[in-house]
Amino acid sequence: MADKPSIVLVHGFWGGAAHWGKVIVELRGRGFGSLHAVENPLTSLADDAARTRAMVRQIEGPVLLVGHSYGGAVITEAGDLPNVAGLVYVAAFAPDAGESPGQLSQEKPPAAFENIAPDSDGYLWIKQDKFHESFAQDLTADEALVMAVTQKAPLGSTFGDAITAPAWRAKPTWYQVSTADRMIHPDNERHMARRMAPRKTIELDASHASLASQPGPVCDLIEAAAQEADGA
Repeated sequence: MADKPSIVLVHGFWGGAAHWGKVIVELRGRGFGSLHAVENPLTSLADDAARTRAMVRQIEGPVLLVGHSYGGAVITEAGDLPNVAGLVYVAAFAPDAGESPGQLSQEKPPAAFENIAPDSDGYLWIKQDKFHESFAQDLTADEALVMAVTQKAPLGSTFGDAITAPAWRAKPTWYQVSTADRMIHPDNERHMARRMAPRKTIELDASHASLASQPGPVCDLIEAAAQEADGA
């Protein structure tokens, strides 16, 4: 148990660290004793990367960074620290240098793009009555309702923040594609995964919220990454 790397889970837009709840319980049951979940401010890529780096620096030994959705952009930007052993992308953005999540989304718009709306303060929200069908169509209506009401909106400008030096060019990677994703186009996920040449890619018949709807297979990928990264 003690030789397992620490896991740092990084959430994306429209959710907080608690989106990882089912994954956390599953990983603990598999013997991962050092689990951490960043609570990002979602105010800028720089702010979120700084928050993630700060948590990683507090951890002794190897760390596996796991990012969901926009959290993939965060681990891409923040994953250059020497104790980061690998990067796992869960239905996530993996931009290259100079790319932003917004740019990638505009090039291949996802099915639910029109269900995102700004408020008067510049924050972007998924319309509550569209959240279930947009973000988590494979969860129960009650689970999606809680996610919709508690969603953590990003500043709209964060969508346009570009990566400087992508960590996936230097670190081992793993990727999970959600084939029924309506928030990031599945073909965009495949494209981002393919150019990273990950050690393993899996496809799940899942919504954008695969971390909640299919925590078992997601944890299978995290566990495989942890074993391989630890032995690298």
